[in-house]
Amino acid sequence: MTGPSLSWIDGRWGEANAPELPLNDRGLLLADGLFETVLVLDGRARLLVPHLERWHRSAALLGLPEPPQTDVVQPLVEEAIARCDLTDGHGALRLNWSGGSGGRGLDRPEVLAPRFWLQLSASTPQFSAVRAIVSRHERRNGSSRLSHCKTFAYGQGIQARREAQAAGADDALLLSTSGELCCGTAANLLVQRQGQWLTPPLSSGCLPGVMRGQLLSRGLAQESRLEAQPQSGDRWLLINSLSCRPIESLDGQALSPHNRQEIRALFDPLVAD
Repeated sequence: MTGPSLSWIDGRWGEANAPELPLNDRGLLLADGLFETVLVLDGRARLLVPHLERWHRSAALLGLPEPPQTDVVQPLVEEAIARCDLTDGHGALRLNWSGGSGGRGLDRPEVLAPRFWLQLSASTPQFSAVRAIVSRHERRNGSSRLSHCKTFAYGQGIQARREAQAAGADDALLLSTSGELCCGTAANLLVQRQGQWLTPPLSSGCLPGVMRGQLLSRGLAQESRLEAQPQSGDRWLLINSLSCRPIESLDGQALSPHNRQEIRALFDPLVAD
């Protein structure tokens, strides 16, 4: 979706497509960095605190300096929303935290000077159905630290999405290196089976998604190993902070449908903070 957009970096506001990012930034050159995508709904950033909590956990896990705290981020977010003329007050906010500049090759400098910037653009939550395949080429590594952090490195998702589109589908599901279902290219997987929502465990290599965490903490879903073969009556969803999309077919096999009211009844309370 096109629409208003802006960015902030080093204390300066500008257009989102022209941030002043140095060409030697490690996030740009080596994907050495993290980001969070936050839904802006009716002019308010939703679930900002759990996003920032994951941001901090991920930075510690990957040996990056601690990202900015809420008291720094919150005023910038509010100013960004005020500055950006969002359609209906809906948008997608991206918070970026890179390893900064310096070092030789893969080696980080002894003292990191990390870099923070944000981007905000118009976006409306998506609830339309998708056709999916199971990727034959890309798998998530459950033992990799990177699998459990929202890093800049999305090459695997890009390739799996290309594979899906070449097969006439919209998205791909990824298996873990142990062979179980893991996630979509940019969303967590939910399967409703016999009235219970199931989602793959973190040991599969799926990202600890914020919406996934909301479902688990509220007792609306539980972790379970899932196989790529649907069972009769299964209903499948892909969910992230910006969307909740039913999977209408998997590898050409039709799945049990959802209606929009059911999808909204699941999604809307999760972002009503």
